[in-house]
Amino acid sequence: MASTKNSNGAPSRRWLWLILAIVALLLLYSSTRTSPLRVRATTVVRGPIRSLVSTNGKIEPVHGFEAHAPIATTVKDLFVKEGDHVRKGQLLLQLDDADIRSQAARAEEQIKAAQAEQADLRNSGTQEELLTLNSQIIKAQSARDAAQRNLDASRRLQQIGAASEGDVRQAEEVLRRAQADLTLLEEKKKDRYSPPEVEKVQAQALEAQAAYDAAEDALRRSSIHAPFDGIVYSLPVKQGAFVQAGDLLLQEADLNTVLVRAFVDEPDIGRLEQGQKVEVTSDAIPGRIWTGTVSTVPSTVKPRLNRNIGEATCIIDNHDLRLLPNGNVGVTIVVKQADDVLTLQRDAVHVDDKQAYVYRIDDGRLKQQPVTISLQNLTRVEITSGLDQGAKVALSADDTKPLFDGAAVKVIP
Repeated sequence: MASTKNSNGAPSRRWLWLILAIVALLLLYSSTRTSPLRVRATTVVRGPIRSLVSTNGKIEPVHGFEAHAPIATTVKDLFVKEGDHVRKGQLLLQLDDADIRSQAARAEEQIKAAQAEQADLRNSGTQEELLTLNSQIIKAQSARDAAQRNLDASRRLQQIGAASEGDVRQAEEVLRRAQADLTLLEEKKKDRYSPPEVEKVQAQALEAQAAYDAAEDALRRSSIHAPFDGIVYSLPVKQGAFVQAGDLLLQEADLNTVLVRAFVDEPDIGRLEQGQKVEVTSDAIPGRIWTGTVSTVPSTVKPRLNRNIGEATCIIDNHDLRLLPNGNVGVTIVVKQADDVLTLQRDAVHVDDKQAYVYRIDDGRLKQQPVTISLQNLTRVEITSGLDQGAKVALSADDTKPLFDGAAVKVIP
């Protein structure tokens, strides 16, 4: 038999440590046998479960209208107040349009002047210029004809020896000059204006028409009428107030239906699909839930405050007009839903190397049980295999001791 003593007769250190370890294990086993773990427990139940995306959103009109000041002017009359229901065609607001009418009148005069210049282009000049030019052409034609007759006479006289060759050449030169003068006048009448002059007149005509159209548009927009039946939900101006061009005058919307723009965090975007159920809540009306479906899913990611989000939209029936534009709401999107399935409290499930398991309570002891899970939300998971309805599962020990397979337990409330 091998000796357990060293040269001095004392037990070797290796055997001493072995004995101490055995004693410790015996003490631990004894304590677990005599003092079971006090654990809280839950039960596998059958029922519905929903996988959700919860976020915030904002209310927008589906059918909305905004009126902006066309020019810098004053608000002459207000015929509505914020919150009023209005009918299509109803006059809502009138701007002071005196300056606009003056601009329209000036633009109209510019158009008439441009039209006159265009007529001159087509006719190659004003009426006075044309009368003068026509008169000059008639005189030139008469001179040309007289020169032709004189040349013909000189040639006949030359044939009978009554005129010299020099007389004929002189008559030909006179005819050439007369023809050149006539041709110049006719070309002048045909091309009265040079290409740059034509382009300038055409540009002036276009500019005058654009100024007139702008003045007419501003004149129309100075009287604000309701384009459809709805509610004036924003009226940031007062009667007599001065407004700059582009300032918002009022906003109207048909609020029987509204659009909810939901701000979905980037990791959840891939879970969204058109047609998923949407539930909308408002802190202003506790307990009320509006429902709809996802109309559009995010097509891009954008920064919003300290988040990266995508924007999903949903159309909501708002027949009682309780949801108001620009209001902040809570949005819950039901990604998936299952009814009459086995579910378990989520914090009872552990995951190790991608394998889910629970500690089932069986005859007062823990049994590590692998399970398969499917749908899950913040509080519950769906159990598809590994547990039966009514199975009791440990949650945690009340003294933060770790759970382990085979441990004796006592269930506490």
